[in-house]
Amino acid sequence: MVVSKKAASLVEEFKTFAFKGNVVDLAVGVIIGGAFGKIVDSLVKNVIMPFVGSLLPGDQGYIGWKVVINGKDIPYGLFLGEVVNFLIVAAALFVFIVKFLGWIMRSKKAEEAAPAPAPAITKDQELLMEIRDLLRK
Repeated sequence: MVVSKKAASLVEEFKTFAFKGNVVDLAVGVIIGGAFGKIVDSLVKNVIMPFVGSLLPGDQGYIGWKVVINGKDIPYGLFLGEVVNFLIVAAALFVFIVKFLGWIMRSKKAEEAAPAPAPAITKDQELLMEIRDLLRK
């Protein structure tokens, strides 16, 4: 009996954890972030770095950039491509998270800070307020 209660409570705890809004939002963010990373990776590898490679001399562009030490290739061109990829992803995330979402959060805070208009007083409430004021006197 005790084991089944512990198992049931463990399952319930897992359900409350797994289906909280924060966990689901995090999962969606990770999936979208992965897809966004693939798009930026493709942009860097297929558009930006071939363009950079065409500006510089060499038949293979940045892919062929390497140093040979003791007969072993060190492909620093591929590393530079990954650095450019990282910088573009970081810049895009900065613009989206810090600037765009920051602007949205600031506008929401401004809306929340604005006082809500007072609700209209009904006739019953007005009469009760008059009775209260008369009783105070």
